Amino acid sequence: MKPTPRERARQQTMVEIIEIGRAHLEIHGAAGLSLRAVARDLGVVSSAIYRYVKNRDELLTLLVVDGYNALGDAVDAALKDVPAGDFRAQFRTTGRAVREWAVAEPAHYGLLFGSPVPGYEAPAEQTTMPGTRVVTRLVLILNEAYIAGELAAPERVLDPRLRADLAAIRQEMGVAMDDSALAAGVLAWSSLFGAVNFEVFGQYGAATFSVPAELFESHLDGLEAMVGLR
Repeated sequence: MKPTPRERARQQTMVEIIEIGRAHLEIHGAAGLSLRAVARDLGVVSSAIYRYVKNRDELLTLLVVDGYNALGDAVDAALKDVPAGDFRAQFRTTGRAVREWAVAEPAHYGLLFGSPVPGYEAPAEQTTMPGTRVVTRLVLILNEAYIAGELAAPERVLDPRLRADLAAIRQEMGVAMDDSALAAGVLAWSSLFGAVNFEVFGQYGAATFSVPAELFESHLDGLEAMVGLR
């Protein structure tokens, strides 16, 4: 069933609100977002914006979901032409796509992975699914490599409580990896985003590394070895 003209107009207005919110995010940061300012740039009176967005937190949630999906779309697009059986290429392509999107969209990346916005808590029912797109893709790549015999993570002695957590993850995601491989995948996930955070948020210092992309490639070398990709 086609949307009515009123529904299409509302959808278009929501798209414009998100676009304006994204632009304001780059200029003012998440803590500086203002619905009044968004209404002004949208060309409506301040009271009219509340027909679409209830408050600042709802606007932040829209931008969080938009950001997670943009990042997920960037990873999916980068992987589209990578051969299905080339797990090392898939792994590296995923990492590069995350870094490239983050460097191109530092304000949006900062909203997702930077300091929490004071007074805001992202609603899990809206943000969990888009927020786990990249890590799910990463784990599935490693799982396929494990099934194919091309992943040999070093055996680790793990606390029984951690093994229980990993078992729950294994069941939820439907993966076959053993505990050591799955723990290595979790470490790869956190290390990948840690490396990107250091670059995007300037933690290395402005003049420390002249070619950050090459530094990132060395990080990927280390992560490949850590998870046991052959």
